[in-house]
Amino acid sequence: MKRYVYINEDESSHDLYRDNRISNRKYTTLNFLPKNLLEQFSRFMNQYFLLIACLQLWPLITPVNPASTWGPLIFIFAVSATKEAWDDYNRYLSDKKANEKRVWIVWNGIKKQIKAQDIHVGNIVWLRENDEVPCDLVLLGTSDPQGLCYVETSALDGETDLKTRVVPSACMGIDSELLHKIKGVIECPNPDKDIRRFDANLRLFPPFIDNDVCPLTIKNTILQTCYLRNTEWACGVAVYTGNETKLGMSRGIPEPKLTAMDAMIDKLTGAIFIFQIVVVMVLGVAGNVWKDTESRKIWYVEYPNEGPWYELLIIPLRFELLCSIMIPISIKVSLDLVKSLYAKFIDWDQKMIDDETGTASHAANTAISEDLGQVEYILTDKTGTLTENKMIFRRCCINGVFYGNDSGDAFKDVELLNAIEAGSTDVIRFLTIMAICNTVIPVQSKSGAISYKAQSQDEDALVHAAAKLHMVFVNRNSNILEIKFNSSSIQYELLETLEFTSDRKRMSVVVKDCRSGKIFLLSKGADEAILPYAFAGQQTRAFVEAVDQYAQMGLRTLCLAWRELMPDEYREWSLSFKEANSSLEDREWKLAEVCQRIERDLEVLGVTAIEDRLQDGVPETIETLRKAGINFWMLTGDKQNTAIQIALLCNFISPEPKGQLLLINGKTKDEVYRSLERVLLTMRITTSEPKDVAFVVDGWALEIALTHYRKAVTELAILSRTAICCRVTPSQKAQLVQLLKSCDYRTLAIGDGGNDVRMIQQADIGVGISGREGLQAARAADYSIGKFRFLKRLILVHGRYSYNRTAFLSQYSFYKSLVICFIQIFFSFISGVSGTSLFNSVSLMAYNVFYTSIPVLVSVLDKDLSEETVMQHPQILFYCQAGRLLNPSTFAGWFGRSLFHAVVVFIISIHAYAYEKSEMEEVSLVALSGCIWLQAFVMTLETNSFTILQHLAIWGNLAAFYIINWIFSAIPSSAMYTIMFRLCRDPSYWITIFLIIAAGMGPILALKYFRFTYRPSKINTLQQAERLGGPILSLGSIEPQPRSIERDVAPLSITQPKMRNPVYEPLLSDSPNSTRRSFGPGTPFDFFQPQSRLSASYSRNCKDN
Repeated sequence: MKRYVYINEDESSHDLYRDNRISNRKYTTLNFLPKNLLEQFSRFMNQYFLLIACLQLWPLITPVNPASTWGPLIFIFAVSATKEAWDDYNRYLSDKKANEKRVWIVWNGIKKQIKAQDIHVGNIVWLRENDEVPCDLVLLGTSDPQGLCYVETSALDGETDLKTRVVPSACMGIDSELLHKIKGVIECPNPDKDIRRFDANLRLFPPFIDNDVCPLTIKNTILQTCYLRNTEWACGVAVYTGNETKLGMSRGIPEPKLTAMDAMIDKLTGAIFIFQIVVVMVLGVAGNVWKDTESRKIWYVEYPNEGPWYELLIIPLRFELLCSIMIPISIKVSLDLVKSLYAKFIDWDQKMIDDETGTASHAANTAISEDLGQVEYILTDKTGTLTENKMIFRRCCINGVFYGNDSGDAFKDVELLNAIEAGSTDVIRFLTIMAICNTVIPVQSKSGAISYKAQSQDEDALVHAAAKLHMVFVNRNSNILEIKFNSSSIQYELLETLEFTSDRKRMSVVVKDCRSGKIFLLSKGADEAILPYAFAGQQTRAFVEAVDQYAQMGLRTLCLAWRELMPDEYREWSLSFKEANSSLEDREWKLAEVCQRIERDLEVLGVTAIEDRLQDGVPETIETLRKAGINFWMLTGDKQNTAIQIALLCNFISPEPKGQLLLINGKTKDEVYRSLERVLLTMRITTSEPKDVAFVVDGWALEIALTHYRKAVTELAILSRTAICCRVTPSQKAQLVQLLKSCDYRTLAIGDGGNDVRMIQQADIGVGISGREGLQAARAADYSIGKFRFLKRLILVHGRYSYNRTAFLSQYSFYKSLVICFIQIFFSFISGVSGTSLFNSVSLMAYNVFYTSIPVLVSVLDKDLSEETVMQHPQILFYCQAGRLLNPSTFAGWFGRSLFHAVVVFIISIHAYAYEKSEMEEVSLVALSGCIWLQAFVMTLETNSFTILQHLAIWGNLAAFYIINWIFSAIPSSAMYTIMFRLCRDPSYWITIFLIIAAGMGPILALKYFRFTYRPSKINTLQQAERLGGPILSLGSIEPQPRSIERDVAPLSITQPKMRNPVYEPLLSDSPNSTRRSFGPGTPFDFFQPQSRLSASYSRNCKDN
């Protein structure tokens, strides 16, 4: 689909396309309430609570006042709605500020100022220096005589370097006064979100140019939110406005990510719901039986002889309402609140601020912090992620001669300096390509110093290197490129630029020597994109050796080549190039095909070698996280040898003989098949050996393997802890993430550039590095950090703490609700199984919303171990990875504790205060007091590190319980009038509370002491060492646990046993599947072995691909 934009037609396009009003609001004043309620009630749990609340409006069946459910429900909905409204109001203020900004447009040939929201498609917008671009514009003119302007795109793509934009050739040279009257039409695609592409055509109407078609690209546009820099003025025609701009189209709400813990909580909630239905059915039947039998014998029970048709449903429905609190109504809001706090802890972490740039870490996604503690695979980019992305020119090979090998620095190589001084033809051509085969913009300061604005760190390194070697790129004046060599000026006319693409892996320029008139093609690119296109007869073996040698050193390589073009050849090719460049359909593919025709028969001049150093702390970070059982995959576009060397340097893989690299290569299906077969066979054989095995695959072989042997690649992923994938495309990176996710692994992807965005968004957790390639990755990610080394703290500290805290909070929320529910059930056995509530409505509402919620919320401050201990012993992350703190087993423990405490509270309270000794409200308050006291001690027992805030929450909340009930007891109209005063003066009340605490907490304390003393987990061991203040020498062994593969890998016919490679897991002594190992004298602890994988009892089957 296309749109036609008529330039400077004041009314014609107004009705066809929308105006420039920006709206990012989710709601309006009228639809906020219904839309928000609809969203909230789209969740099953909210529908369930609404049903319960509605049933409580039926007086015949409700055992308590409806306010006990409606109150918390309305409160929770109000909190969620208020948060949504506040967020939406902030979006409204931001929109209003942008919409009401004043801008200049041309109207009827006259410049006038209007609000940005009133711009329409086809209007000519006038910008001054430092103005923000209000919509997507096609440039028509600038203050620069050559039609250039500079824009800052950091708000759009995060890249801070200025970019050059150029006026279309059809508009070049038009006087600024005539721009007010310009007329024409732009044929362009419908709005899309691709900020890298704009394939359109421009046709100006007479008297400017008589219907000549001028192709437009993204370089002829300036997009919304960019800023005009270093340019006095620029004007352009609006082509996309409002929410139809490229930025507006890219906005959107990302798909919510479901954490492993959220999935487990949903399953446990479902189990409790089924248990609740069973209890309701049993008690409902028992109640109806008792009503029809025993109740007839009791004179004061007045059931009617005949009831309505629904009589049998009344008691079951009463029990359904009574048991509805089994599922805590506040758990969703509580989890959302604490997860927001986890995200803030990451934002506030002073230890994760990059001192070099001042960049702080940021959590964009507040819902998945606990997943950080369960990461099993990290997929990482190389350049800019593991390395600094600071490119330094180190060596080169020109026409088979190596420079810089002796000193490690080509700038100090006397032989190279002599060749330059002597004017060696090959060397001069080599330096010329380094200087002008790029998109770099030289900027000359007032003092005469030249700096360079480059979009690529490689280009920046090459241009600076050429300048140091006396080939200085001094000026880019429209199509004239000026360089100075040894004080002599050389000028080239830039005829065409063949831009770099990830498919072609090279870029070229066609230039014309202004002195001789000769036309040259200058090219640079990857070795596989240059060397195969050398002219017939040229020997390229020396260049291949140079590439391999430099790659072995971990250096980045580029091959440089050139050839002279005949004028006729260029003219013929130029027509094809312009035709492809003006195509609106498949322009990129057609351009690649045309470029292929001319980028051939090249004379290869040499190879450059650029160093990209590792970031500080990368080897230590990877080593620590590997000890934590996390597997690493490197996904890079670099050469195989370069990637392997970087992997060795950063502890990604171990050198021989401890480590072993298995190569997967091939250009055909058969070759890849044989390679895969060999690697899989080797890996299966080595599963019994403690060897660090990794596989290496290039993009071509990977594409064939993913297409034809996907199940084999899946088995390979399970068998290997480490992988190095070279020459991979962004889409292949995303495919590999999806492959690991399909095996039910928790994945984290980390990168720093736009080519990593798809991988980051595909992973369970996406981490972006705010690097030199801009902020695209950081903006697309769930978390952004300044350097790779902060990943260690993000996972081990924030991820682990978040997992532990959420595990406790979720299970405690169920525990406190089950305690009160079980007491209600027990009370039904002495109240004729009638569904009568022991507690009044006010007490139930206060219990759920206030008495038990505040203490648990401050559990977000709890730390079972200090940060230093966690960082020193990363192996304990296995507990989180294996889900040891939240699973059916641990939940059963909390379920049993709630049942036990309910029995204790009920029996002691009833025996102390029932049987005509007290009124029902008194018994109710005693039982409620027992619950509150028990939960205060449970919170105290489960808290590992106390702060003043935690003490205030636990004991202050207990004091608040008595204060609130004293207030209610002082109100004559209250059902609790004088009760709390009488109870507090009665010694038997305090004796009862003491008995409840002793009976309820005694066995819990004894069990905890037994486990801590005789069956301590590794965490208990570390806690004990922290309290004693002694060093921790080691921490027990990790048992090998194979992970089975359930499906055969077709079509590979390999019959070896399918087992996981040697995996070592910590002996989790509190697991029923673990084998206990005693601590011998003199060796209190054993060392963890730094290998990975989860317990076999928690291994998960690989899904079908």
